[in-house]
Amino acid sequence: MYQEPYDEDEVRADEVELPTVYAGDEYAEEEIDYQTEGLPAFAPEIQIPELVRNFILHFHRNVTERNVWDLHAIYENGWNKLTEKFYPKTAWPDPEAIAGLVNDDPVFLILYKELYYRHIYSKMTPTIEDRIASYSNYCDLFNYILNSSTEPSDLELPNQWLWDIIDEFIYQFQSFCMYRSKVKNKSEIEIELLKERPDVWNVHNVLNVLYSLIQKSRINEQLLVSKNGGDMLEAAGDFGSRPLYRLLGYFSIIGLLRVHCLLGDYVLALKTMENVELNKKGLFARVTACHVTTYYYVGFAYMMMRRYSDAIKAFAHILLFVSRTKQYHTRSYQFEAISKKSEQMYALLAMCVALSPQRIDENVHTTMREKYGEQSMKMQRGEEGLPTFEELFNFACPKFISPVPPDYEVAVNASHEPTRHQQRIFMAEVRTQLLVPTIRSFLKLYTTLGVEKLAAFLDLPVDEVRTQLLVFKHKTRQRRYESGSVLEGDFGPTTDLDFYLKQDLIYIAESKQGRRVGEWFIRHINKFEDIVSNMEKRHE
Repeated sequence: MYQEPYDEDEVRADEVELPTVYAGDEYAEEEIDYQTEGLPAFAPEIQIPELVRNFILHFHRNVTERNVWDLHAIYENGWNKLTEKFYPKTAWPDPEAIAGLVNDDPVFLILYKELYYRHIYSKMTPTIEDRIASYSNYCDLFNYILNSSTEPSDLELPNQWLWDIIDEFIYQFQSFCMYRSKVKNKSEIEIELLKERPDVWNVHNVLNVLYSLIQKSRINEQLLVSKNGGDMLEAAGDFGSRPLYRLLGYFSIIGLLRVHCLLGDYVLALKTMENVELNKKGLFARVTACHVTTYYYVGFAYMMMRRYSDAIKAFAHILLFVSRTKQYHTRSYQFEAISKKSEQMYALLAMCVALSPQRIDENVHTTMREKYGEQSMKMQRGEEGLPTFEELFNFACPKFISPVPPDYEVAVNASHEPTRHQQRIFMAEVRTQLLVPTIRSFLKLYTTLGVEKLAAFLDLPVDEVRTQLLVFKHKTRQRRYESGSVLEGDFGPTTDLDFYLKQDLIYIAESKQGRRVGEWFIRHINKFEDIVSNMEKRHE
């Protein structure tokens, strides 16, 4: 594995214009002409369907020619259509079986293996041999990209594939950590293999790859120049000026955000994003899956740091984006993953709004009420809402991992322990503010209110009510992100309700926001137009 000192305080790239190709249905029919004339003949003893054989030859030719336009369609459309047709529940042809077909091209075989093992992970149950082999292939891939000390590689791949390489690399690391923790179900052979190969999916190796890609691409320097002005080419250097390195470096920042969240270090997770601006100009916005992943983990880190206002803003933004662009990615092979992540974010948003009520986009709020309206009501009922918080947290949180190997001598399954630990941390925070929504509901009814009267409403001692009022003040003051680093922000109130206590009397001031009637009218105009359109169709 590539070893080189890395520095955390680096990341942001200038705009990269890579082609976007519409992936049509050209791979759906067997009659397609892949223009394979002049390419090596296929060994007859290997049983590979003719269409798959031609596809691999076509794939290899475009990788060799660095044809990103066609590679986009091949990757997003051709591979997935042939998978559905020939390998829905079985592996693609073994890399050794197609090596002769592509003249033993080492670069193409590394890329093919990346897709080959990813398919096994998604459609089958990988064996320990598959896990080790996939890790070794990633080592080969990143060594090929990083070990060139004089000239950058001329390899070119579509944006989506580059993101998927980083995304899958982290997913397989996460999957291996959970697999390794289930000692009870392991055979002696598996345990021996795990003991012999402590380097496989080692957390230090994974972090080293991501930090090395960031350092090699000089993406931190590029992001700083992009924000503050300067010479982008000078900041990028020979490697960072190439799309391959620039995008892999940028996506590695998002990968580090995810890894540190999985390890439970939310401050470091947001620190890695300090040079990335959360706006539509960010490179993450060019790949929908990356866009969704970025906001999911940023929002989750905010939530676990008790920055509910920032978490709500992050979740609401990306959920509105997904709802508005849903029609454009329904045919994407990642549509199901994006939809599942959206469901999780609606659950996280419901929890954050219950803990820190505030106004959000009307469309997002309506969808959230449809999905989690009943749970939202339960979460505002004090002790009764605790099981609902636990249920939604388990559904919506990432699958946390332990970075260290378990004790293989103790036959227990500890794969869920990291998640339970994070759940206990979150629930401890929730318990400290159980009465905040109830107190808020009473204070909204008055301009002045006696402490004893509030104590009678809450059925609590007066001294306990004073303590809870201090808790209310504390929990409704949060750090809020405006611009710059996502980790920074100014402290301020997050509620429209303010009060102060003078002796035994509470003085309350509520600042009401004006209703956004424009959105209300636009939404109902659109509904009316849909009704009229449907009626006209019926009459026709």
